[in-house]
Amino acid sequence: IVSNGAVYPNINKTPKVKKLKKKLRRMQRQVSRKYEMNKVGDKFVKTKNISKIETKIKKQYIKLTNVRNDHRQKVTTEIVKTKPSRIVVEDLNVKGMMKNKHLAKAISEQNFYAFTETLRYKCEAQGIEFVKASRWFPSSKTCSGCGNIKKDLKLKDRVYNCDCCGKSID
Repeated sequence: IVSNGAVYPNINKTPKVKKLKKKLRRMQRQVSRKYEMNKVGDKFVKTKNISKIETKIKKQYIKLTNVRNDHRQKVTTEIVKTKPSRIVVEDLNVKGMMKNKHLAKAISEQNFYAFTETLRYKCEAQGIEFVKASRWFPSSKTCSGCGNIKKDLKLKDRVYNCDCCGKSID
């Protein structure tokens, strides 16, 4: 979500990416079954069919990467084309977030570092100031209208309602 109200969808939740990931899982199961069928004692034998499927898997990973990279480039270009005077991105503790086993895969697929670096170099090319906000700055608790800081904001509160000026922010 950007301050002007524009919402950019999560590329990993789109039908195209879901379909690619589903196909990838299917091929990985297929190659795993072939390895198990061709097991000799405790060693795995690699056949030509296994090699073919592994080549398809590599191509599928490349497609998935290309779709994500394309989305990242389009979103950052769209943000920079609005010609803001400054773009501020929060410095997230990705290493700490990766410790949560339920969210680790989703966070790693987002590739936050590549997104911020792409945004940074596009800002430099356009002459836009790029700022990385400290992770300890209470950006989610601060009203963009009056600057009031709400101390008792919970994680479940997805919409910020300012007590002073009455502004409602997603």
